[in-house]
Amino acid sequence: MSTTVITVLLAGSLAAGWIDAVVGGGGLILLPLIMIMAPGLTNAQALGTNKFAAVFGTTSAAITLARRIPTALGALRWAPLALVGAAIGAFIAASVDQHIMRPIIIVVLVAVGFFVLLRPSFGRDSEPRIMSKRSWTAGAAIILAIGIYDGAFGPGTGLFFIMSLTALMRGDFMTSAAWAKVLNVATNLGALIVFGLRGDVLWLLGLGLAVTNIIGARIGARMVLGRGAGFVRIVILCVVVILAGKLTYDQFFA
Repeated sequence: MSTTVITVLLAGSLAAGWIDAVVGGGGLILLPLIMIMAPGLTNAQALGTNKFAAVFGTTSAAITLARRIPTALGALRWAPLALVGAAIGAFIAASVDQHIMRPIIIVVLVAVGFFVLLRPSFGRDSEPRIMSKRSWTAGAAIILAIGIYDGAFGPGTGLFFIMSLTALMRGDFMTSAAWAKVLNVATNLGALIVFGLRGDVLWLLGLGLAVTNIIGARIGARMVLGRGAGFVRIVILCVVVILAGKLTYDQFFA
């Protein structure tokens, strides 16, 4: 790879790390960028290398957020489900028909955007409720499903975690973002294990991307802590628009 290609990929990984730390969706930047700048790679190699970089960035963000929001460690109860779900998703990734998946995700994203826009109080509560056993069971099913989605497809996983956790705990976006990062570490790791065992990870390239991904993730995590739930809400709306637009373009024009 040329110096220009590597520089562009490193810069893209930094931006992806920032977005992932704030609300999720960094794969929307880095994964297509890897495919464009390194067209010789297979889809599986691009996915695997992206996951290798992402697992370091999300781990860095999770540690930063958990230090300030200790309750985020409660997400560890669901982490095994997230990991197993992502591993299952990675196994079935090759058989996923993206032309069927994209319209479904676009509709979900638009619904999420309108919900956040029309419910300004959502995600602003400072005192999360104590979850019942029923809520924990529902949460487990949702986390497993999102994990499978991340391993098989991926875009917007962090966003779906944040929205689901906020609805379940009725807390604020900051707390949900911290929980989401813990769970996102598990999904990235689960998918990475499968891609790694299949030989679909370019370890040296992934290591370079991991370094800048960590830098972006730390910047993003600190911005979440410094600016609060209102900032996360704005980024959620921006990511929804960008994700839906990108997936719509891929569906009809790419």
